[in-house]
Amino acid sequence: MTEWINGRNAVREVLVARRRTIRQLQVAEGVQPDARMDEILRLARECGANVSGVPRKNLDKRFGEKHQGVALEASEYPYAVMQDVFARAKQAGEPPFVLLLDVLQNPQNVATLLRTAEAVGIHGVVIPKARTAEINPTVVNASSGATEHLLIVQMNLSQAIAQLKEADVWVAGLDGGPGSQPIHKVRLGGALALVVGSEGEGMRALTRKECDFIISLPMRGKIESLNAAMAGSVALYLALQARGG
Repeated sequence: MTEWINGRNAVREVLVARRRTIRQLQVAEGVQPDARMDEILRLARECGANVSGVPRKNLDKRFGEKHQGVALEASEYPYAVMQDVFARAKQAGEPPFVLLLDVLQNPQNVATLLRTAEAVGIHGVVIPKARTAEINPTVVNASSGATEHLLIVQMNLSQAIAQLKEADVWVAGLDGGPGSQPIHKVRLGGALALVVGSEGEGMRALTRKECDFIISLPMRGKIESLNAAMAGSVALYLALQARGG
């Protein structure tokens, strides 16, 4: 099975990461050459992809008008396993730093969190097999290709949390409400897995119960809360700071 990735940033990162099998690159006729486009063409040829020019209207019809003149046919997203995540942390000489997404369904929110996760050096991301946005071309594009440099595991969250605890990783759930601790009063350095819940309901009750502790962001303004992507991104950077980053 293959899928189509479009947008110059996403296409470039797929080619740079070299984790997928590349079939072909289509370039809209009349695209103005620049450094980014030259790099994409070079990388595609190095991967052995068939490069062809196509009428822009063909890409418009398939992807809308946000394709930026390029579309790449590649194999489906290569999911990892938990052992890969632990191995990456060990190779880096760092305590594990993991992000778990509990049934987030909005592709844009998922993409934002994945982009932040890649930026802060997360060793791996875990998403459930059901009721969550998968790593499809929409998420790849919205994350500007950050997905291609992340180890993303698709598995039962309870099983993932059990494996993390066996590896002496503390599991922190990001959620307001009773029993939560202000994030600035919690030690976030060391081995940590951060759980971010869904956009409307937050974490599922079972997931919340399985966390070692629940943390919340201080809210001093007039709005009640931040959305999942914003709150998760803030928490990830606070954890990075606590890790000495």
